Amino acid sequence: MDFRFTDEQEMTASVVRDLLEDLCQPADLRRLMVAGQARDGHRWDKIVEMGIAGILVPEDVGGLGLQPVDFVQCAEACGYAGLPEPLVENAGVALPLLAGAAPTHSLLARALAGQITVALGHGANPFIADADTAGAIVIERDGALHLIEPGAASLTRQPSIDPFRRLFTVEFAPGGIPCIASAHEAAPLLAEAFDRGALFAAAQQVGIAKRCVDLAVTFAKERHQFGKPIGSYQAIKHHLASVQVKIEFARPVLYAAAAALPQGDLYSRARISHAKLVATEAADLAARTAIQVHGAMGYSWEVDVHFFLKRAIALETWWGKPALHRARVAERVLAGALGPESIFFQEHDNA
Repeated sequence: MDFRFTDEQEMTASVVRDLLEDLCQPADLRRLMVAGQARDGHRWDKIVEMGIAGILVPEDVGGLGLQPVDFVQCAEACGYAGLPEPLVENAGVALPLLAGAAPTHSLLARALAGQITVALGHGANPFIADADTAGAIVIERDGALHLIEPGAASLTRQPSIDPFRRLFTVEFAPGGIPCIASAHEAAPLLAEAFDRGALFAAAQQVGIAKRCVDLAVTFAKERHQFGKPIGSYQAIKHHLASVQVKIEFARPVLYAAAAALPQGDLYSRARISHAKLVATEAADLAARTAIQVHGAMGYSWEVDVHFFLKRAIALETWWGKPALHRARVAERVLAGALGPESIFFQEHDNA
């Protein structure tokens, strides 16, 4: 079996990485903070021009019809850049869900064209991200899915440790809001949305971990003590090497989970949860190590690491707390087949 990404998958990820490298550096994030803003309209316009909003939406309803493995590196790039705009939640989770629940709705066509974004209220998350800027909100109530257009609900802003995450509670009268999927119809759609959300949150965490290491390495090369770079000391090298090992062990777990997600079974769910757990651990260790490498100044707002530490903390419990994901892994271990005959995609046959 060939585990390498295809040329097309690499090209898509490269386009996203290059765009974010140009338009989403820590200096750009800092300018937003000084201006009291959380979004950059120019950057979002450039993202929309890439035409990947419908990357996971089926072709027969206007999307690109690709798979999670085609988007996982893009989500990783968004984590590496600390992207404030909702590319991952919109393209990776909300639009596939809306396409499954209301494939002929006019708002889906507008979202696929990049004219609006869609926010998602899922029972796994306490709040709804980017509800204030969304052109539509798909929200779960009593298991059913409702579609809310702007002005039809009351939004209340909620605090977040990450200054670039805009979180809201949404209040509405169900009788006046269209139901696009009953509880029975919505159940599999919500389960798929949870898996995609957890997977792409894990991908962002891997990107965050890598960015923290890169920031720490750059600083360790530039900062001199006793006449030489601090990066030449073993105490620094060993800390950063330990983080890099965490990242290198997390990446294959993440990519395997992305490839297995379409199976939608006990094994694929465990892979996704495993990815979320190890990616979260890698991001946490990377951010804390990067702060330590920077010394006392690492705790200050002047150092860019704090952008990524706060995003890592925010994503730790987004799309499922660690206890939930450990339980899903335990379920696979205790209830599923074990041994060499049940690895990789053979697992699907044993479900």
